[in-house]
Amino acid sequence: MARLRRGYVDGPFGQIHYWDGAVGKPLVLVHQAIMSANEYDYVFQPFLERGIRPIALDLPGFGLSDPPQAPPSIADYAAAIPPLLDALGIRRAAIGGHHTGALVSNEAANLYPDRISACILGGPLLIPDTVRQALITDIVTREKAFTALPDAAHMVEVAKIRERYAAGTVSLARITDYVVQAMQAFAMGTYWYGHAAAFAYHQEGPLMALRQPTLILTNTGDMIYPAALEAHRMRPDFAFHAIEGGGIDILDQHPVEWANAAADFLHGVDF
Repeated sequence: MARLRRGYVDGPFGQIHYWDGAVGKPLVLVHQAIMSANEYDYVFQPFLERGIRPIALDLPGFGLSDPPQAPPSIADYAAAIPPLLDALGIRRAAIGGHHTGALVSNEAANLYPDRISACILGGPLLIPDTVRQALITDIVTREKAFTALPDAAHMVEVAKIRERYAAGTVSLARITDYVVQAMQAFAMGTYWYGHAAAFAYHQEGPLMALRQPTLILTNTGDMIYPAALEAHRMRPDFAFHAIEGGGIDILDQHPVEWANAAADFLHGVDF
C-alpha cells in the first residue's frame, strides 16, 4: 500500500487534510460518508503505476479536516476543492468520488468548470423522493442518535454493519479501519453530516449540467447500481464501466480494476 505525502491547506471551514501522490495527471479523490480519504488507500499505488497523481482529501468534518460549524450542503463540501488545487499549484485536475464523493465531484465540476477537466462518478444517486425520505428517516435519524455506549458497544455496532455489507470480502483489519474513520467524524460531532447532505442533493439536474468528459464507474453488487444505469440512460454520452460484483466497499474489493478503469478513461482526456 503506497503512503503518499500528506499536508494541510486552509479551506472554507478551516484546515483541510489531504494525501498527494506528487507526480502524474492530477486526480482529486473524494470519499464517501462516514469515511475519510483513507477509503482510497488501496488505489493509490495502482494509480501511480498508471501515471495518475492521486490527491485524496478529507472532506470538512471527516478524517483529519476541521469541521464546519453547521451542517453543510454538497456545494459546501465542493467549495473545499479550489483551495486544495491552489495550494498544490494545480490549474486544472480531474475529480472523482465514491457515493457521497460522487455527488461532491458532480457539484464541483459544475461550480468550478475552469478547474475541473474531467469527472468520475463512482455511484450516482438518482432515487425517487419516497426512497430519499426513507433513507433520511432511517440512516440520518439513526446517525443523529448515534452516541457512545458502555463497552464500546457503539463501535461494535459500526463494525457489525460494515461486516454485513462486506459479507466476508474485506479483512477484519480493514473493517477496523472503517470504524476508526467513522469515529473521527463522531468525535467532531459531524457523524451525520455527510449522509444528510447527500440525501438532500437532487442529482438529476446537476448530472444533466455536466459538460466535462465523465465516466460513470459502478459495480453490479452496489446497492445503488440501478441509479448508475439510470444515469447512463440519462447521459449516454458519458463513458460507462461496471465491475462485476462487489458492494459499497468496491475500492477494497477490486482496487486495481477500479483504478485501471479510471486511469484508462483519464488517459483519453486532455487536462
